[in-house]
Amino acid sequence: MNASQSPGRFADRDVVVTGAAHGIGRACAVRLAAEGARVAVLDRDLAAAEALLPQLAGTGHRARAVDVLDDASVRAAFDGLAAHALVHVVGLALAQGEFEESLDEEWTANLDLNLLGAVRCTRAALPALREHPTSAVVLVSSINALAGLGSEAYAASKAGLGALALNLTRTHAPHGVRTNVVAPGTIRTRVWDGQPGMPDAWAHWYPLGRVGEPEDVAAAAAFLASDDAAWISGHTLPVDGGFLANVR
Repeated sequence: MNASQSPGRFADRDVVVTGAAHGIGRACAVRLAAEGARVAVLDRDLAAAEALLPQLAGTGHRARAVDVLDDASVRAAFDGLAAHALVHVVGLALAQGEFEESLDEEWTANLDLNLLGAVRCTRAALPALREHPTSAVVLVSSINALAGLGSEAYAASKAGLGALALNLTRTHAPHGVRTNVVAPGTIRTRVWDGQPGMPDAWAHWYPLGRVGEPEDVAAAAAFLASDDAAWISGHTLPVDGGFLANVR
């Protein structure tokens, strides 16, 4: 599916995308703008966020700096922003040792970034989201949350997003706010820079014959954020090229 097949799904709507200056977040911002959204591009890298604005289709976009580890920064970034949808992308697999030797600090760092970062941003967005009869939150997780692939601290922090979506559905869907999760497989982003042959070396694990592109995730996020998913909430959608079929 490309944007030309579903024009205007976000016409006259405001969408906030976190981690929007690079990778999956950037692809989400581009996709949503192409479908008519006014995009708030939030990222710790404000210069890159501002550089993206003239590349987005349409008008009314804005860039703001945000550090999802700092609640004050998050609240300042969301202050005054209109939002029909939030697409929260920020996340990273932070290093940890083998489980037996892993440190509390490593677990705390993963949970703080990947789970609490999503909590802070969703919490800050909710007042604006609830101003509309229908709105959406899309959280970006990982297939590590759905399969035993190691990186236990990262996997646990991402798995928490599924539980968060379920519980937010119970409490906020009655107010028109849907919450869903996208769980990507291996995606070609800058995390692979400096690793020759990667991530394509993982392609043989994927029945569809390739690793994912940021645009694959953006298409799924746009669907879940749109009215096309108006009766979907509390679910985790793997975007994994069939990977889970190989490990289940």
